[in-house]
Amino acid sequence: MPKSSRRAAAALTSIALAGGLLTCAPDALANNGRGQAPDHGSFTRTATFPAYFNTQASEASVAEISTITPDGKTVVYTDAAGQRIGFVDVRNANSPKPLGTVDVPGEPTSVYATGSHILVCVDQTDGDFANPKGALLVFDASTRELERTIDLGGQPDSIDVTADGAWATIAIENQRDEEFAPAGGKAGDLPQLPAGFLTTVHLDGAPANWTLSRTELTNLPGMVAPSDPEPEYVKISPDGRYAALTLQENNQIAIIDFRNNTVVRSFSAGTNTVAGIDVKKDGVIDTTGSITDVRREPDSIGWVDDNHVATANEGDWKGGTRGWTVFNAASGAVVWDAGNTLEQLVIANGSWPEDRAAKKGIEPEGLAVATFGGTRYAFVGSERANVVAVYDVTDPANPVYKQMLPSTNGPEGILPVPSRNMLVVSSETDDASVNVRASVQLYTFNPGATKSTKKKLSGNWPQLTSDAGIAWGALGALTADPTVAGKLWSATDSAYKNTRILEIDATQAPAQVVAEIPVTKAGKQASYDVEGLWRKADGSGFWLGVEGATGAGNLLVETDAAGVVLREVTLPAGYTAKLGKQGIEGVTGNADGSVLYVAMQREASGEDVTRIGRYDVATGEWTFYGYQLETTDVAGDWIGLSEITYVGAKDGADQLAVIERDKLNGPNAQVKRLYTFTVAGPGGGDGQELPVVAKELAYDVLPVLQSTNGWTQEKLEGMTIDANRDVYVITDNDGVKDATGETVFANLGKVFGR
Repeated sequence: MPKSSRRAAAALTSIALAGGLLTCAPDALANNGRGQAPDHGSFTRTATFPAYFNTQASEASVAEISTITPDGKTVVYTDAAGQRIGFVDVRNANSPKPLGTVDVPGEPTSVYATGSHILVCVDQTDGDFANPKGALLVFDASTRELERTIDLGGQPDSIDVTADGAWATIAIENQRDEEFAPAGGKAGDLPQLPAGFLTTVHLDGAPANWTLSRTELTNLPGMVAPSDPEPEYVKISPDGRYAALTLQENNQIAIIDFRNNTVVRSFSAGTNTVAGIDVKKDGVIDTTGSITDVRREPDSIGWVDDNHVATANEGDWKGGTRGWTVFNAASGAVVWDAGNTLEQLVIANGSWPEDRAAKKGIEPEGLAVATFGGTRYAFVGSERANVVAVYDVTDPANPVYKQMLPSTNGPEGILPVPSRNMLVVSSETDDASVNVRASVQLYTFNPGATKSTKKKLSGNWPQLTSDAGIAWGALGALTADPTVAGKLWSATDSAYKNTRILEIDATQAPAQVVAEIPVTKAGKQASYDVEGLWRKADGSGFWLGVEGATGAGNLLVETDAAGVVLREVTLPAGYTAKLGKQGIEGVTGNADGSVLYVAMQREASGEDVTRIGRYDVATGEWTFYGYQLETTDVAGDWIGLSEITYVGAKDGADQLAVIERDKLNGPNAQVKRLYTFTVAGPGGGDGQELPVVAKELAYDVLPVLQSTNGWTQEKLEGMTIDANRDVYVITDNDGVKDATGETVFANLGKVFGR
């Protein structure tokens, strides 16, 4: 849940997520990433609504917690960054429309729409943690006019309302100051008074008649800091009798009779020892680590049924166990815990945030439970991996993983809407400098539906996973076996410390990473920024196209079939002296491998075209062709090449295809295209006038990227043609850094003919 001033400030900056790679633990899930069983329904993303559509692109706009009006037509979300609430018309789940915003006096932390009112909790503390302030704002749902402001006597966090609309419960957190050290403690330690509590609002009659009462939460048995409860998230039971409340920093759960302001029972969320996880921020996904006796410190809580509650164990102080847990609400006993499995699923789907490995990993934060199509589902959101995992919780003691849904960065609010067969996910991270924007995303439940075929995306994800327990991510290169249809390889780039070549079986849906080849040099693991990959025509090894941090660092690297580096080939010194960071982005070979072609990303200094390099393997001679790039009218944008692929012989010449793309993503994306051209002869030597190729547009990939109904990915970087002449493309997810972390992998069909 929101952390008021602290979270609002964080929402204005990008969460720095890096990546790393090695191997998964040997007990990785057999069900990794494969999606729901054929006899179950599935959730499919239908739309992504950037929060700035309600304001302007240059303004920070977040979407943290969402609610929906009882008629199912309007989503309302909190925007702490802009001190407002936003409205979205969701009558058409495929095409949400902006309905504007309403300013509020403070930072909204939660919102709930009843039949006639919109209830907004606002934090008005303004950094004075010792004197927390907050209010409940009551708006007329039709006119959006403020009807009443109710002083809550502290800083509110979560709100929930009974199904009949008669009662509201509000967690008054009075959050801690992470920079304040209490007597005898360290910065951020507890206790930090005043104590939080639970407020109950009787929504009886007109708002002017509503009354408040409070439930005290201090000195519950087993609390870490008995005088400082730190309530976080509240949820009312399905039968409307009790409220379940997490006291996150106290690692405690309270069950409350909110009408009578009585704590019925409370219990510790306990600790967990989790093995088979990555606990080091070292640029490598190494899931041989573990955490021992760590507090769960749950954030969100949901009722699985009237007897069981589930928590997302994000951690916020001295804990966080990277998973989620189901408890018996009467006894407090753990009936099920995810252990390492959620983290393993994220790794299998290529969305691991390596930069968070040493802290709290994927940080499961949001959780909601609801019934769709007669099945009870739990939805668990990962704040750092930008995904929501879906489980069948028909049996609370045996949740069954069904599928994973991609989101934009920092999924905070998870709102099931069974009456519309809809799931709403609101994401809080917003950073215009890298075009990572907060959004409201819509997903539709399809009863009995299964995964689509590999050629049709339509919002389904993942398109690439690994049931073999192989960690992966940031794949920006593709090559294919010329004799076996659907057998491909890719390679990891500089987002990870250790370079590996990964074998992909694209005949499955989703496609599978089935094997890995470590790249070694002089007996040691190599680390290259691999942007291009070509399997040798005779199958004896690979050529890697390596982009350098400087011009001289651009290399062609030859390996044998086991990934052992045989040699490194540099570009001509006269050319590299004019290159900046934008170097080799792709490599391919002609029919017999006697000639290699490389695509250079952008124009070198003083040149008005980028280059296609031609390398004669036998003689070591470099020659070049010029390639004229497109342009866009977006300030700060640039166009570059991202891949090159040999198409075949045409009229006695070599026909080649390239990816040409802009640096734009989301709604701004414009250029994601495949162009073809032919080359005959060696071209021009370095320093000579270069023949400029005549390119032809072969395929516009932008509609394919947009068909995921998500945040249109920037880095379309890999392309190859398999033995069946099918063209495959892949996006580089940047190791979940300054990006959503979503990978799009698609078979475009026979774009270049047979």
